[in-house]
Amino acid sequence: MADMAPYRICFVCTGNICRSPSAEVIARARIHDAGLAAQVDSTGLDSYHVGDGADERAVWALKRAGYDGSEHVAQQFHEGLFAERDLIVALDRGHFRQLHAMAPDAESAAKIRLLRSFDFDLEDVPEDDRRIDVPDPYYDRSAENSEFVEMIEQIEAAVDGIVDYLDERQGHPA
Repeated sequence: MADMAPYRICFVCTGNICRSPSAEVIARARIHDAGLAAQVDSTGLDSYHVGDGADERAVWALKRAGYDGSEHVAQQFHEGLFAERDLIVALDRGHFRQLHAMAPDAESAAKIRLLRSFDFDLEDVPEDDRRIDVPDPYYDRSAENSEFVEMIEQIEAAVDGIVDYLDERQGHPA
């Protein structure tokens, strides 16, 4: 299906330096390993980190798990991405609500999903349950960066579901 366009996925968090770039890196690697095609990127809802690299603790946690997050450059989400992406993945319920408020129409709103809604272990957890969030590790000051390590584990579990979701849609038309 060489004439088919790759599925387009955007991960969204607050500043695009911890959670969403980690999800981008992990999803890109796992999608590639599964032999699937997708355009994967990430953005933040706020502009204060635009142009910055990923948080060094996120890069460390990614590296510890076998991924390279060192090339990331933060960017901000904008309404035009609704038309340019097939799936917009929010990292927590706050992002989910903000994205819904920004969606210009019902078709755009239908593209928004919570990342952990793809986690097989959380399939029956309602979208208003805090367990569906990937908590923000930015304020983790532990010597072990434990919240960053947990973030990577949560993202990996959910990305397995995204790979299955994508596999079902491999014939995505341009």
